[in-house]
Amino acid sequence: MDIPHLFVMDPLHKINVAGDSTYMMMLEARRRGWSVAYCTPDDLFAEGGVAWGRVCAVEVTEAAPHFLPGPPEDRPLASFAVVWMRKDPPFDLEYIFATYVLELVAAPTVVLNHPASIRSANEKMFAQQFADFGPHTLVTREVRRVVDFAARAPGRIVLKPWDGNGGRGVLVTQHGDPNLRSMAETLTHEQRTAILVQHYVPEITIGDKRIILIDGEPVGWMLRVPQPGDHRGNMHVGAQVQATTLSPRDREVCDRLGPVLREMGLLFVGIDMIGPALTEINVTSPTGFREINRLMGTALERQLADAVEARVRRAQEAARR
Repeated sequence: MDIPHLFVMDPLHKINVAGDSTYMMMLEARRRGWSVAYCTPDDLFAEGGVAWGRVCAVEVTEAAPHFLPGPPEDRPLASFAVVWMRKDPPFDLEYIFATYVLELVAAPTVVLNHPASIRSANEKMFAQQFADFGPHTLVTREVRRVVDFAARAPGRIVLKPWDGNGGRGVLVTQHGDPNLRSMAETLTHEQRTAILVQHYVPEITIGDKRIILIDGEPVGWMLRVPQPGDHRGNMHVGAQVQATTLSPRDREVCDRLGPVLREMGLLFVGIDMIGPALTEINVTSPTGFREINRLMGTALERQLADAVEARVRRAQEAARR
């Protein structure tokens, strides 16, 4: 049975197939005989309360050129069985607008991850709903509060944008650093933008653990170890991946998050753990399939496709009742 997929994503020429999970998802869909199309968020529009897209059917291959798109055509998004929102951050107003259009997609089409949940579950702020699992955190735009937080912290602190990704803008400092106030002024854009300020978690020197959850269950994990002299466990800035295991703390966090993620329609999620601390819940376009598959000898794209197929069948059965 064909399960036609539409991927709302970055332009194909920007995709690095060597490490892109969306490419792996598209490739697995084609292996199963499912038709695949793509568009960018800019291609979405609505008329009469119906969501549409200027989409291109695309053949996806393991060998270069990897993507062979067809001509664009206007199609209602409800003509697909599955619509994936896989646009990478930044999470800006254009991204939010795209989620509004995706909310107009009629059942039984399954939209993943659920657009309203993507919109409300910002990677860093969503983690604050589980603050007992994370480092002590201040969210503020006021420089004086940042300085006071540093003075009360037991050691170093971390400053980061609330809407950043890939380790961009992450700074480590401490009370008494003559650059602290300047850092806070710069990151808050002179107190116009809120930032996160957190107690430093020293286990970052060991690595930042990425755990992939599918339908609320942990299915794959890896450790991203910062480069010498860096404090960011992001592959985007050169962190190296290593095999790892799930600790009892990791499993406790996953057990707590799993039911919430399922209830919110967040089928594919990546969480980040530094030592015992939950730092992020990635719901927009989590990645890591290729690296985890290599380290664990698994095929996460197959597990995800199985979960998607089950969800589509349930949605279609519900529509027939």
